[in-house]
Parts: sequence; structure tokens; C-alpha cells
Amino acid sequence: MTDRFVTRGFVGRRVAPGEADLRSRIAPGQYITRDFPVLSAGPTPRTPLDRWSLGIEGLVAQPVSWTWDEFLALPSREWTVDISCVTKWTKLDMRWRGVSVDTLLEHVELQPSAAFVVAWSDGGYTTNLPLPDVLNGQAFVAYEYDGKPLAPEHGGPARLVVPNRYFWKSAKWVRGLRILDHDEPGFWESLGYHNRGDQWREERYSGD
Repeated sequence: MTDRFVTRGFVGRRVAPGEADLRSRIAPGQYITRDFPVLSAGPTPRTPLDRWSLGIEGLVAQPVSWTWDEFLALPSREWTVDISCVTKWTKLDMRWRGVSVDTLLEHVELQPSAAFVVAWSDGGYTTNLPLPDVLNGQAFVAYEYDGKPLAPEHGGPARLVVPNRYFWKSAKWVRGLRILDHDEPGFWESLGYHNRGDQWREERYSGD
């Protein structure tokens, strides 16, 4: 969860004239921030790592899950990406380490009808994505930010990160991916946020 109940404003710093070369990296209507704002809809879950797991379920031949130690043993890599929040801030060159969703999906056999993903989290949060939006290196489950373990207020111990969509799609405190043959709106999508959330098309709210 990255956003408060529907709000159309975030006061950030406009791009200065000397930063014109960065404009191509900033989606329409966004402002650069140097901070990492914390926006959540409820209390911060704090699941002990010995009780944490991450699973894939739904339209797979056999569900799979990993303990924390098993998850950390999966092949990982670093990403440096730009993140845009629906509340209009953009932070450039955010450094993460995590496991690609592609790597996770290598451990399951998807059924032919698989078309959508619902990420679900501690605290009851969910968000939906078309399956193609998380494949081919477009999404990962992060457990480090800026060289340190991901802090709980930013979604730690692990969060989904989908840089090509507004940040509410990057589910904090992620615990699983549910594979479906149909679209199923998640928490913010059911409260008026756009179903897809493409920042380059300014898909902020239903009807945009």
C-alpha cells in the first residue's frame, strides 16, 4: 500500500530548467522528489521472518511457496529504476535488490488460461495486474533498498516492484501471487483508482 485514500495532490519540487535532460524520464503530471515518501492506508504489518512465506497459487499445476531463507537463496539481482506514485511524486534512480517475477514463475507450470495476477499482502491488501505486465524483467520482489534490508514502512521484508506502473501496483508486504484467468480489481482499484495504472498515460483514476 503506497497511497492514502483517493487524493489528487502531492506537493513536490518542479523540475528545474537545468534538469531538462531528465524530463524524458518523468511521466506527465509528476514532480521529482529526493525523499522516499511513506504512504499507507493502514498500520504497518511486522511479520516475523520465521513465519514469513511467499507463494504462487491459482492457475498453476502445483502451488509453490518459499520460506524467507529459501526466498533469499533464489537467484537475485540489482535494479536501478525510476518510481512514480499516483500522488504525483517521482523518485529517480532507486536502487533495489530482489528476485525477478520471471524467476519465481520458473518454479510453476502456468495453465493455458492464465492471464492475470493478483498480488496479496499482509494486512489484506491486493492489487491486480495483467500477466504480461510482470513478465520479461518488468517486475520483481525486492528485499533490499539502497543497499539495506527493506524497511517495514516501505513494504519490508519484501514488496512487489513494478516500475512501469504507478507505485500502488507495487504491493507492500507482499506474501503471494494468485494467477487467474480473469481480471479481479484489488484494494485501490475497487476504491476508484485506475485498473491498469500506466503512469505514461496518466491512468490515475477510473475514467482517466
